[in-house]
Amino acid sequence: MSNELLEDLIGKRRYLHENPELAFEEFNTTAHIKKWLEAHNITILPLDLETGVVAEIKGAFAGPTIAIRSDIDALPIKEETQVPFKSKTDGKMHACGHDFHTVSILGAAILLNDQKDKLHGSVRFIFQAAEEIAQGAKIAVEKGALEGVSSIFGMHNKPDLPVGTIGVKSGGLMASVDKFKIKFNGVGGHAGIPHNAIDPIVIASQYVTSVQTIIARRLNLFDNAVISITSIHGGNTWNVIPDSVELEGTVRTFQPDARAAIPDLMKNLAESIAQGNGGSVEFIWDDYLPVVNNDANLEEIVRKTAADAGYNVVDGVPSAGGEDFAFYQTYIPGFFVWMGVNGPQEWHHPEYDLNEEAIKVASEYFAQLAVNVLSK
Repeated sequence: MSNELLEDLIGKRRYLHENPELAFEEFNTTAHIKKWLEAHNITILPLDLETGVVAEIKGAFAGPTIAIRSDIDALPIKEETQVPFKSKTDGKMHACGHDFHTVSILGAAILLNDQKDKLHGSVRFIFQAAEEIAQGAKIAVEKGALEGVSSIFGMHNKPDLPVGTIGVKSGGLMASVDKFKIKFNGVGGHAGIPHNAIDPIVIASQYVTSVQTIIARRLNLFDNAVISITSIHGGNTWNVIPDSVELEGTVRTFQPDARAAIPDLMKNLAESIAQGNGGSVEFIWDDYLPVVNNDANLEEIVRKTAADAGYNVVDGVPSAGGEDFAFYQTYIPGFFVWMGVNGPQEWHHPEYDLNEEAIKVASEYFAQLAVNVLSK
């Protein structure tokens, strides 16, 4: 990559950073991505997307179509960095590095466009909206973004890895994410006369402690899972037993069998405790995101591309965070890597930042990965 192109991409990243847009509000971001692609005569596919862009470079030779994906949305966070290009919109920030992802994959597209006469196949670029609310990938697939695509590749920046380091791991890299709501119903009454009531606070309290036995005693020792209850609401004064208590929380897993088993285990336990105390329960489960499950057949070429380019390849350490790249992997084989950016803070922190030299690494890596996959 030339210094001129790198400086151009850095400028584009800073523009996006100054002008963050939340999920499904990325109209300006979308318009600029289209303009930047069109400036290099890269074809934009006419998909019916309100926000987000899908583009494609067709090689001179016949071959498969692969995809490279970036997310483009920001977060509802007030930026606290001191960079001169900090967010101009109060309460919105690129605190997860999607501005970096966008220009890096744009850079890969520009590099590949310059060598399309050597490509054996096509490369599709998915600049996806609404990753932060786990809806963008679903809509992109519904609109045809994966039509004819044989495999897909993507990345997430990793602030705790140095620039030039790429984390690679087949299997589960980012956890499945599921949500639940539980309402324990009792019978309200006087706090001093509890025998005439059915106390849902007691029922809920038993459940909060007992539910952890599902992880400790009902799942396989080698399964990775966590159940976190993050919200409890019940009652509104000191001397009245309420009618109900509501709980909310999340479950994170890496193994499909564990993910499939946990909802019934949680529901059965809730019903048992509620009925044992004379109450009842309403249990709502939301299948939010599957696990980012990297295809083992792609690991060798992903690793070799990085190593041959002189990058430091390390084993990717799994994260219990979620990523809707996983949704694409339920349709076609895919591989998601960690890209080192040497940042001062973790994702979603108001002082999140990164080393912009990582743009060059990411752009060149994905351009070469596409060439290698299509030549295989």
